[in-house]
Amino acid sequence: MKPKSVIARLAALDLRHEWILTLCMVLAIAAILAPLLVLLGLKHGTIQTMRDRLIEDPVNREIKPARTLRLTTQWFDEFKQRPEVEFIIPTILRGSSMLRLSSPEKRLVLDLVPTAPGDPLLLENEGIIPKEGECVLSYAAAEKLGVKKGALLTAKITRTRNRRRESERTDLRVVAILDPRADDLDRVYMPFEFVNDVEAYREGRAVPKRNWSGGKALPPLSYDGLWVLVPRPLSSIQETMLTIGTGLAEIKKLKAAQFRQLLGFSLPDNYHAYQLLARGSPILRSSIKSVKNKLRGKSAIVLPFAQEIEIKRANGEKIKVVGLSLDESQTTRLGLPALPWGTFDASADFSKQGQILFDLPESIKVTAPILEGEIEFPLTLRGASFGDYAIVPVELLGTLRTGQSSKILFDKTQETFLLAKAGYRGFRLYARSIDDVPTLYHDFIAQDIDVITKVQEIEKVKVLDRGLTRIFWLVAIIGIAGGMAALIASLYASVERKKRDISVLRLMGLSRLEVFQFPIYQGIIIAILSVIMAMGGYALLSSIINFVFSADLKMGQKICSLPINYFVFTFIVTCLIAALSSMLAAWKTTQIDPAEAIREE
Repeated sequence: MKPKSVIARLAALDLRHEWILTLCMVLAIAAILAPLLVLLGLKHGTIQTMRDRLIEDPVNREIKPARTLRLTTQWFDEFKQRPEVEFIIPTILRGSSMLRLSSPEKRLVLDLVPTAPGDPLLLENEGIIPKEGECVLSYAAAEKLGVKKGALLTAKITRTRNRRRESERTDLRVVAILDPRADDLDRVYMPFEFVNDVEAYREGRAVPKRNWSGGKALPPLSYDGLWVLVPRPLSSIQETMLTIGTGLAEIKKLKAAQFRQLLGFSLPDNYHAYQLLARGSPILRSSIKSVKNKLRGKSAIVLPFAQEIEIKRANGEKIKVVGLSLDESQTTRLGLPALPWGTFDASADFSKQGQILFDLPESIKVTAPILEGEIEFPLTLRGASFGDYAIVPVELLGTLRTGQSSKILFDKTQETFLLAKAGYRGFRLYARSIDDVPTLYHDFIAQDIDVITKVQEIEKVKVLDRGLTRIFWLVAIIGIAGGMAALIASLYASVERKKRDISVLRLMGLSRLEVFQFPIYQGIIIAILSVIMAMGGYALLSSIINFVFSADLKMGQKICSLPINYFVFTFIVTCLIAALSSMLAAWKTTQIDPAEAIREE
């Protein structure tokens, strides 16, 4: 058997000998491939340019809520871990985000927007992430203020508290001005910590780290029900009246033993105890006041309570507590010692709440369960308990009960309980790619969160991509079928013309397999030459197209372009199709009898 290189060389020499026919065949196939490459280049270039324009502008990857929300820190932590999310940050209410900026010449009220490291809107629009005391302006805001990068501005934050108008000022340096495409509104971008502090100040709270004065956001007291202690029993009508319009749904009379078990001390013989229970939501100060008004003139003692509140010492010892806040006349009527903290006061701070009567050697630090784990706070020992359980001000239990449904914290610097930020009212989110926007959009809809996105524009690009792909493959199939038919006919006709030559080769010692390879090599050679010529034609046509549309494109963008892997794919597929097309001609060569050459002689 001859080496394969010999067969391939013979096939090439034969094509060279019939160079006119070979050139016609190459031109025919190239005429099919070149338009297909141009069509594929237009499809790829157009879609890629549109995708680039969508991707390059972070606004197209932005997702923002359509309404005010209440989102927890945990919700944000979970979303940050998602692979589709490039950047997410909480935002504040629009009413709290208005900020007055002053330059030496002008003043302007802007929308204050939080930012943080990794913010694509800033980083991809000529901006940088501002630090403390710095800000980034939108192009529109910078134009109206008449300032440039490096300018010094004065920010004024105002609020109304206790019918008085208050304000604070701070100096800001402009470290960047965004590209006009980033934001067409009057906005200033500042670190999230500053924006959060502005919201706290606007809500009336103090911001000690900035020396901004204000009040303390003390948690409101909430309870599970009321103890009602009266010297004379209530009638059934009076009992029912206590559950109407008070937020309390159930009333039951307690026996002496039940009362002792629940509160840890005995009720005087001449007093009757009732337990009023709330169902669903806990009661607030208004419910206590309403019950007291309905019991006016009956010498009743009304005391709120919270169920299942248990405190724990640092060593793990659990202490059952009972809340009592009574004035001296009330403790005397109940036969109890006077309480060091006195009567119930819904506005009491920790200076009153942080006390305890118990058999302890000293003041202690304790923890109590709240909405998100536990809260630690100190208690000052004021003496031994006169009951079976530890006794604390009922205001402390009201605060801890609120902590089971709202987030509270103990501020050691101010030595008080504070109502922590319950959550965030919105967010700024940027998807990693425009392809991730529809996925995130549908996830938000599933969570009943209405959002604003560019999903419709993105879907239009995808629909166009799918449409152009179908058109391309329809044209490609027709073209490929025509090329295969032409190649099959050409190679078959060539074998028919060269029957005598092929039979002579058989007489000279070539096997059936070797003459079988002959038209296959020719088909592949024709395919290679056709692809090279088609690529040259594509290069010329694509250059002309890109030149014509260059005025409408940005630097580096092309309306007709193909990655290198497309050319490699085209080369391989064309050679395979050529090899398949030559099979009929190859089979025909194996049917040629070597004796034909002798008979013709």
